[in-house]
Amino acid sequence: MDFAFILDPLPSLKAYKDSSVAMMRALAARGHRLHACEPADLFWDAAGMQARVVPLAVTGDDDDWYRTGAPEERALRDFSAVVMRKDPPFDMEYVYATYLLEAAEREGARVFNRPRAIRDHNEKLAITKFAQFIAPTLVSRDVERIGGFIDAHGDVILKPLDGMGGTSIFRIRGDDPNRNVIIETLTHYGERTVMAQRYIPEIVDGDKRVLVIAASRCRTRWHASEARRDRGNLAAGGRGEARPLTPREREIAAALGPASGRKGSLSSASTSSAAA
Repeated sequence: MDFAFILDPLPSLKAYKDSSVAMMRALAARGHRLHACEPADLFWDAAGMQARVVPLAVTGDDDDWYRTGAPEERALRDFSAVVMRKDPPFDMEYVYATYLLEAAEREGARVFNRPRAIRDHNEKLAITKFAQFIAPTLVSRDVERIGGFIDAHGDVILKPLDGMGGTSIFRIRGDDPNRNVIIETLTHYGERTVMAQRYIPEIVDGDKRVLVIAASRCRTRWHASEARRDRGNLAAGGRGEARPLTPREREIAAALGPASGRKGSLSSASTSSAAA
């Protein structure tokens, strides 16, 4: 079977931690053929939805993990599946890519995750559907309201809605002399919406990401925090390893999995178990 992966530039992927690389290695081990492209390689014309792809061979070497062949143009409907794995930022170019992938769906392509699901399932705001599982949270661009949230909780994490990999995340205490500057910077003086959450002290011991596949099968990945600080992201220096699921994590996965599956998502990750 032929699979097309829509990715960030291949040299930018970190094979030792990137789940897209793990997926491709698993497919290759089963004898399937891989192709890769970037969103900029997608195009539609009178012949339908197509992409400029490169054949891809993967290795087990994390430092030298892939080989590519000569580029070719192929209709997306000719692949057994098209896997959308482009990382944020979720800007208008990303939105345009989802529109193009919806055109591919209409022509018979099987796209994972479904383009509409990607647009509807914002990586930060999706937690508002499951308020029972999260730490106290505020989403706003009102500077005074954000300041009031910090006063109420004393120790808060502030982050942009379009960030990833632990970038531009700030921990702010009520008496932080830079608190107003941080709020003004992240909100662009009230022009950009951000998320504020009560700080979870247990993050120093790491957090767990529960991966839910096909709305039912689960696995966990534990992240040791960056230098015992506040960011558990692998991209920010965290260390990952598999851990068994706790009863609470199974409860969260049981609630999130079917909801994601109904929207056409191939996989999802729960909120940190420390936040529950």
